[in-house]
Amino acid sequence: MGIVNVTEDSFSDGGRHLAPEAALAHARRLVSEGADLLDVGGESTRPGAIRVDRTDEAGRVIPLVRALVEEGVTVSVDTMRASVAAEALDSGAALINDVSGGLADPGMLRVVADHGCPVVLMHWVSPDQYRAGAGGRADYGGDVVTSVRDHLARRADAAVSAGVDAGSIVLDPGLGFAKDAADNWALLHRLDVLIDLGFPVLVAASRKRFLGSLLSDTSGVPRAVADRDPATAAVTALAAAAGAWAVRVHDVPPSADAVRVTAAWAAGGVEEG
Repeated sequence: MGIVNVTEDSFSDGGRHLAPEAALAHARRLVSEGADLLDVGGESTRPGAIRVDRTDEAGRVIPLVRALVEEGVTVSVDTMRASVAAEALDSGAALINDVSGGLADPGMLRVVADHGCPVVLMHWVSPDQYRAGAGGRADYGGDVVTSVRDHLARRADAAVSAGVDAGSIVLDPGLGFAKDAADNWALLHRLDVLIDLGFPVLVAASRKRFLGSLLSDTSGVPRAVADRDPATAAVTALAAAAGAWAVRVHDVPPSADAVRVTAAWAAGGVEEG
């Protein structure tokens, strides 16, 4: 899943693809590099980001969705607004990626159900649930893996109750969202716990802070965001080996290569040429 941020302030590439021409060129490049689908978003979800107006979000996303669909690209739309999701689906989008798991907008699950499309439900903790003084980390009761698993199971149940086909649900542990580095590594280490829920699992670790912290230099300065793609590819290889459905990445070629290597390893090798 290639990332197309049509935003001003996303943590990795905010502003670089805000212009329609730049966004379309970037999207085409990701497809040419091996992305199976593109995740288009018009609103940053980085910590501290201010929500954009609904009109602005739709204005950034919908024309790009239409252009890509016309070119035969499979498009996912990263939005927490039911109205934007509905307009995107009517414009040809194939999937909705809601980082709130349907909690930010009570109409989201109904929109997904009415359109009969797949949906990614991410583990999400609203800001008022963050533990005071924990730097944005939520309180997981000492077991982040169980807490995230149970939350996602409840969101899947809510989606099915709203009419969403269980076979159309994808789960995302929400790496970096109200979680510290230890939480993120624990979730990656136990992806099997989430996969055992019976739904495809999306891993979105690309360029995130916990990778930068892991690769800090001798002075403790985190690796620059733009230099975290090799680490992202390593996560991709391990996620693929663990059975993840997809990875959401900024830089496609290293992760696409990592998936091919993982598949060859699992198959005991492939013929060259």
